[in-house]
Amino acid sequence: MLIIASKGNIAEHLLEHGIKPSYPRIRILEYLVTKRNHPTVEEIFSNLAKEIPTLSKTTVYNTLNLLTEANIVRVVTIEENETRYDADVTTHGHFKCCRCGSIYDFGIDEEALKSDDLRNFRIDEMDVYYRGVCKKCLENI
Repeated sequence: MLIIASKGNIAEHLLEHGIKPSYPRIRILEYLVTKRNHPTVEEIFSNLAKEIPTLSKTTVYNTLNLLTEANIVRVVTIEENETRYDADVTTHGHFKCCRCGSIYDFGIDEEALKSDDLRNFRIDEMDVYYRGVCKKCLENI
C-alpha cells in the first residue's frame, strides 16, 4: 500500500509513474489514500467538487483510469453495477456488508488460493470478494 504523509509525496509518486501531478490528480489520489472507503466516482466527485469547483466527473473518470493503468489504484467491482476504487494495490480481499454497504479489506493467503488447474496460465489479477453482514450491523440486530 502507498504510504503518503503529504501532498508532496503524492506528487512525487505520480511523477515516478510518469503522471503529471495536476491539482485534481493529487486531490483524487489523496482522497483515495486517506478515506480508504472504496469510493465510487460519484462519491469522489461530490466530496471534492466542494473544494474544486471546476472539477468535472469526466476529470474524475479520466484520472481514475490513468491511475488504474499505472497500477496506482485498483478497480473493485463487487456488484455488477457499482465500480469502486482502492489505493491499496496489494493482494487482499474485500467484504461488503449487505446491510450498511460498507466495504472492508481483509488479508488473504495467496498460497492457499493456488490451484494446479491454473498451472499453465498467467494470472494478471486476482479478486476475492465476500458479501454478508459486518460486525457492526450484527451487533445492532
